[in-house]
Amino acid sequence: MSTHAQMPGMENRPEQRHAAFPFLDLKAQFASIRGEIQAAVNKVLESQNFILGPEVRDFETEVARFVGSEFAIGCASGSDALLLALMSLGIGPGDEVITTPFTFGATAGSIARLQAKPVFVDIDPSSYNIAPGLIPAAITAKTRAIMPVHLFGLMADMDAIVKTAEAAHLAIVEDAAQAIGAGWNGHAAGTLGAVGCFSFFPSKNLGGAGDGGIVTTNDAALADHLRTLRVHGSRNKYSYESVGMNSRLDALQAAILRVKLRYLPAWTAARQRNANRYRAMFIENGLETYIQFPADNVHQNHVYNQFVIRLPERDAVRRHLQQAGIPTEIYYPFPLHLETAFAHLGYSKGDFPQAEAACREVLALPIFAELTEDQQASVVAAIADFYGHKITC
Repeated sequence: MSTHAQMPGMENRPEQRHAAFPFLDLKAQFASIRGEIQAAVNKVLESQNFILGPEVRDFETEVARFVGSEFAIGCASGSDALLLALMSLGIGPGDEVITTPFTFGATAGSIARLQAKPVFVDIDPSSYNIAPGLIPAAITAKTRAIMPVHLFGLMADMDAIVKTAEAAHLAIVEDAAQAIGAGWNGHAAGTLGAVGCFSFFPSKNLGGAGDGGIVTTNDAALADHLRTLRVHGSRNKYSYESVGMNSRLDALQAAILRVKLRYLPAWTAARQRNANRYRAMFIENGLETYIQFPADNVHQNHVYNQFVIRLPERDAVRRHLQQAGIPTEIYYPFPLHLETAFAHLGYSKGDFPQAEAACREVLALPIFAELTEDQQASVVAAIADFYGHKITC
């Protein structure tokens, strides 16, 4: 078929322009640290030590120090971090784990892969995180753990969640894939549960050159168990004390991430600056009546893996921005309880109205550290134009 042939349904789509700048500019980030990254990679290539080894051990030590945990155990991905965390706690067939339906599929997928049951609880409409007040009603005799997700770089209400978990004798597995460096009342993401799980997917605030993840814990026994689980359940060569998996963090990824970790505080500060500037620009142009800004308060340190606004006309606004060459993303277009993969759980449309409403209304704007004031102004101008406002920024 000709590359110029029109696909069915395209005749009614708006003309698409190429974005003037990307949603996430990884090339700009790389350009600023190119020499350090190349030197780190070359060091690993010269050593020919690719699996675990000193680079991974040093990175684990540095991550533990950064988040304030006793231990950090590198693994192959953020999804594997969740799976390993649940495995280390003995979660298995017949167990229930309470979590949110408004998240990436790996959250509930890690539970289901162990033949345990994800039990969904609706979200708080302002933070998009699991609503802690709804958790107690979801606890049954089969509940083993609560898995809050610190979505978009904003931690869930851990005071309330920890209180509920302690009262019911449940473990907490923090899905902190989007929240490295985030805080709640002076405590860092990944340190308030039995285990914390992080992702180093390239789009994350701390992103590698491929997949990677890490699990944090303050429990020495859990840390030891996690180290064996990630290498097939083996402590000594060809000796298997449990059924584990192959989930090791590559030395090349660790070397790259060690360089980037040194810059993470500055990159986070830049994202927070950009978030504050968005708010100021929207308010200055009278758009606060149309837009719900991301939640943020004195209890939290929001690290803005995404800057997510909410507006009832989301789809129309997104089409308007697309025509103006402004890149956006939707996290997430569908709640997990309505996805085919989780149909066996028996949930129906309307069961979690806040999550379903968020899926219809949220829109992520560019927020990367290298984003310029002029680029942000173009985003705000395009949204102002949709609402018929003259801009002043």
